[in-house]
Amino acid sequence: MESKRQQKFGRQIQKDLSEIFQKEFKELFGRAMVTVTDVKVSPDLSVARVYLSFLLADDVTNIMDLLAEKNKAIRNALANRIRKQARIIPHLGFYLDDTAAYAAKIEALFEGLVIPPSDGIPSEEL
Repeated sequence: MESKRQQKFGRQIQKDLSEIFQKEFKELFGRAMVTVTDVKVSPDLSVARVYLSFLLADDVTNIMDLLAEKNKAIRNALANRIRKQARIIPHLGFYLDDTAAYAAKIEALFEGLVIPPSDGIPSEEL
């Protein structure tokens, strides 16, 4: 369970990283659109796990590798934005958020599911 302080700091990092990705590191993603879906911050605020989701991305693993290479520059850009608000600039870890793909997979499973009516209960009561 995250404290209010962790949640507030995470939301601030999420907002700032979204702007950084849209303006300063746009070339990193090519034509793909990136969304910062969530940021989980450690209790001491020194580590931030950033969850990303991509739309129209051809090679997500390549983009994640580029993010790992540019981690220092992204952290530096984040530091320039939150320097006055935070004492510690957190170390960033980027993770792929596959929640949407997982939800689509579950939805497809439910669509293909055929449930026969029960013999003991008339279908009007269902």
